Amino acid sequence: MNEWLTEFGMFVAQLVTLMVIGGVALIVVQRVKGDAGGRTRLRLEELNGTRRHRRRRMQLAASQPGARKRLIKAFRRDDKAQDRRGRKGDGESASPTVWVLDFHGDIKASGTGQLAEEVSAVLGVAGQGDEVVVRLESAGGLVHGYGLAAAELDRLREAGLSTTVCVDKVAASGGYLMACAADQLRAAPFAVLGSIGVVAQLPNLHRLLKRHDIDVELLTAGRYKRTLTVFGENTEEGREKFREDLETTHELFKRHVAERRPGLDIDAVATGEIWYGSDALTRGLVDALGTSEAYLMERMQQARVIRLTLEHKHTLGERLGMAVSGGVEMSIERVLERLDAGRWQKR
Repeated sequence: MNEWLTEFGMFVAQLVTLMVIGGVALIVVQRVKGDAGGRTRLRLEELNGTRRHRRRRMQLAASQPGARKRLIKAFRRDDKAQDRRGRKGDGESASPTVWVLDFHGDIKASGTGQLAEEVSAVLGVAGQGDEVVVRLESAGGLVHGYGLAAAELDRLREAGLSTTVCVDKVAASGGYLMACAADQLRAAPFAVLGSIGVVAQLPNLHRLLKRHDIDVELLTAGRYKRTLTVFGENTEEGREKFREDLETTHELFKRHVAERRPGLDIDAVATGEIWYGSDALTRGLVDALGTSEAYLMERMQQARVIRLTLEHKHTLGERLGMAVSGGVEMSIERVLERLDAGRWQKR
């Protein structure tokens, strides 16, 4: 029995050693690939072809078995006819292209760098008559982060490219700051828009520290280098200056929106309130109602619609970390969903 346990232990040790060696070799290979090929990859998807392929699969699935061969032959004839039209039109003016970009914002607008590179890629190839559609989703965040993101979208307007922003869920505060860069702003009926305001808050632990005889020394050069602090004693002068800074930022926000949407009664909507799509339309915050999917399907009738994504290649360690993080988030979401469902099931 002891010999068997010894042999089994040696086998496990060898297996673990091989796994470690294999893991190290995989990491080295991944790192070499990453260094050689760069950390980004441009992905282009022609949505016209994707939609056509799905529609044909649905037609085949819904047809009778005897009619499927006829459908396949009809599809082939259509493809050949389309190829002939494409070759015939090579010397003529090409059909316009709709470039689709996606932006999902967090509190830091951390996707701004990727958005900037995607905008640069579009500006490098876009022709006359082309359009850029930005599917935007953001509840806002840091002023400087979303100010930069809005400036990146402004590059499209400055280059003379027609720009449409579609909001399916939310474009509030910094998200709405970005959305105003559009020539046309569309929103789903229950999308959340607005929140043209500025907010800041921070705790103050001065009294707690004082109660325990803990002093905090805060040294500054410049009268307003620090107005409100977390640990020091705040003064009324500091509070007033902090409020003044918030008002200044709010005025910049209002000016930005008013310049890009001149027909908007900015004083009536710059109250920090939010509105759903239908109400936002009546107040002039958006130009039309509808989902991004509906708009892209409409544009496919007259133009090629291409989705552009700049994907970042992740290392093995990053992928493992993302997988663990995703698993934890999914578990938490499932717990919250169960709790919420239980609340409705109770009688």
